[in-house]
Amino acid sequence: MSFPYEVFIGLRYLRARRRNGFISFISLMSVLGIALGVAALIVVLSVMNGFQQEIRGRMLSVVSHLEIGSYDGQIAGWQPLQAQLRQQPHVVAAAPYVNAQGLLSSRGNVRGALVRGVDPAAEQTVVALGKEMLRGKLTDLAPGSYRIVLGVELARQLGVEVGDKVTLITPQGNVTPAGMMPRLKQFTVAGVFKAGMFEYDSSLAMISLRDAQVLFRLGQDVSGIRLKLDDAMLAPQVKATLQPQLAANQVATDWTDMNANYFRAVQIEKRMMFIILTLIVAVAAFNLVSTLVMVVTDKQSDIAILRTLGASPASIMKIFMIQGSIAGVLGTVAGVAGGLLLAYNLGVVLSAVESLIGAKLLSSDVYMIDYLPTDIQLGDVSTIGLISLALALLATIYPSWRAARVRPAEALRYE
Repeated sequence: MSFPYEVFIGLRYLRARRRNGFISFISLMSVLGIALGVAALIVVLSVMNGFQQEIRGRMLSVVSHLEIGSYDGQIAGWQPLQAQLRQQPHVVAAAPYVNAQGLLSSRGNVRGALVRGVDPAAEQTVVALGKEMLRGKLTDLAPGSYRIVLGVELARQLGVEVGDKVTLITPQGNVTPAGMMPRLKQFTVAGVFKAGMFEYDSSLAMISLRDAQVLFRLGQDVSGIRLKLDDAMLAPQVKATLQPQLAANQVATDWTDMNANYFRAVQIEKRMMFIILTLIVAVAAFNLVSTLVMVVTDKQSDIAILRTLGASPASIMKIFMIQGSIAGVLGTVAGVAGGLLLAYNLGVVLSAVESLIGAKLLSSDVYMIDYLPTDIQLGDVSTIGLISLALALLATIYPSWRAARVRPAEALRYE
């Protein structure tokens, strides 16, 4: 018996006939179940990838790809180091910065803040924060002007707008006859930015690099140097290359280190969603088991006739494995096609659903964006397809083995 003939019989058993139409209906439901599970898995992972890419982009508008700092919080004579870093492979820009903690006070409101001293011209070559300004410009932070740029949430909590005054209270104090007194300096709000991440919008304040050096008594020193790379994903690799070249008290930190908890949480969530949705595919795939068992029971006389005509048990197994595998292939192909089509047009679908129900499903106040970003990765789609095919093939083993064990004499006894 030739292999194409086994394929022909397997395909014939998939088609609806008058006597086994119910079984063919169950087969169709199994195919649709696999397709639905595969499509759902592709869409969900694409949306999660899209959210991760969107948030990563917003994060990198504030956070540099790499930062060179020191254990004592100061780098003296940083200009030669900055020039050296600019010559490193993949480094396209470098900017000095000063980081310090402080309290901002205005109109009876007090909030803690991360105060960052920057050189506006150099800073905009490292991060895209200048594009995120709602009001004012980053270049307004001129040395000696004592102006400050606030995150939108921080400005709201302090109740200030551009042109208002805020008082910065620093941890470094002045010794007076009355004891240690905190240092106070009044700043004028020059701008408000919105990075799209609450952590930065509610706590980051930026001032001129020179003003920060004076205020925090650093002289000409800086806290570190921020670097921009030609590819953000190379940051861990470049960090490993730079670290041996730095002084003993200096350390390189990349953007994944600075946001390790976030990326760890995203990866765990993505894995869990993958496992949960794979179980949906598994349930649909293993519906093939019951379908094939019923087909084997219904076709016992056919199996017996094939055996009497010389078909081997292996050939009988092939027939039913081919039938189940074709169902798995059809479901997987349909699911991949449907999932990709839906993922590519998810924005249109979301808009249609919102128009239909008359409500906004995604609020930018809650989710930072009011649309569903998608990032379809070939690796995810390939993995989903292979897992679906493997589960479908696995589901055919037991029914096929059972079909191969049918005894012709017993099957034809009452025929």
